[in-house]
This record gives sequence, C-alpha cells and structure tokens, in this order.
Amino acid sequence: MSGTRVEPLRQVIASEQIQKRVKELGRQISDDYKGQTIQVLAVLENAFMFLADLVRAIDIPVVCQFIKPKYRPATGSSASDVMEIFFSHEPDIRGQHILLVEGLVHSGVTSEFLMSDLRARGAASVKLVTLLDRQSARRVSLQPDYFGFLVDDTYMVGYGLGAVEQTNRNLPYLAAVPPRATVT
Repeated sequence: MSGTRVEPLRQVIASEQIQKRVKELGRQISDDYKGQTIQVLAVLENAFMFLADLVRAIDIPVVCQFIKPKYRPATGSSASDVMEIFFSHEPDIRGQHILLVEGLVHSGVTSEFLMSDLRARGAASVKLVTLLDRQSARRVSLQPDYFGFLVDDTYMVGYGLGAVEQTNRNLPYLAAVPPRATVT
C-alpha cells in the first residue's frame, strides 16, 4: 500500500466522558420512569453500543428490542421515498412507555417518523434519547428528550457509530474522520 497515507483519527469524546454521560442519562431516565417498565427500541446500526451501556445504567424494568428503518426509493415522477420499519419482532406497544434510542440524530426526519409511527400504534408515551445530537443539521422541529453530547458537522466514528461496512465502530471513544485521505 505504498503511496497512500491515511490520516489518523482525532479523538473527540473520550471513553470516560461517554461512560460518565451514559450513567447520568440512565439515572435521569430511571427517575423519570420510576415505578414503570419501559420498552426500549434501539435504531440499528448506530445505537447498539449506546443501548448496551444505557440499559445497564437504567435501574427500572426494561424490555429491549431493535428496529431498522429502511428507505425504499420512490417509483414514478411525483412519488417520494418510502420508509419501512423492520422490528426484531413485531412488538405489542399499545399502552406501553417507549424510549427510542438513537446513536445520532441528524436531520431528525427518521426519528420524527418513527416516533409518530409508535404513537399511532398506541404507545402510552414516546421519548427519544440519543448519544449525539447534531442540531445544526435538523430539517424538522424535533428536540430529543435526552441527549449525550451536542456535536457539529464533523463526521464521527467509534462507540458503535459509522457507515455500513466501515471499520472503527469498535473504538471505545468517538473520533472525527478527516475530510479525505491524503495521497502522497
């Protein structure tokens, strides 16, 4: 691989900072739902590490499930893209308190759609928790109920975050990805 030099990742949020904030979020969520059971729905792929640590920090009963939104391209000139939601299994959420877990809320479009869909399915309440909140990219009026860190437009990897088939999801910290690799 001579001739190609890949810029090193720059750590932005240390593992210790993440763990401290996740514990704080767990305490806050436990206090808010005291005496209740919550159904935690993690949005794959970016939320899986955050979910694992978060549910261990919550000290009330929790039911964990996974959902994966998928966009299907529109057909026809006037049609818009269609979002489908895939659950690990179809949950019975009628009358349940739902906590939607995201790794990153960017535009907010997917989160808003999922929350609306869960309410339409009869959830007693739907709240959103995200590790990273990129408010500068928001395209809808959405504010997470709980968030770990506000971030700018830097693309980050680590702690479960990254693009499909990208390395570095296993990093215990969050790192900024250089805009592009330097070729020498």
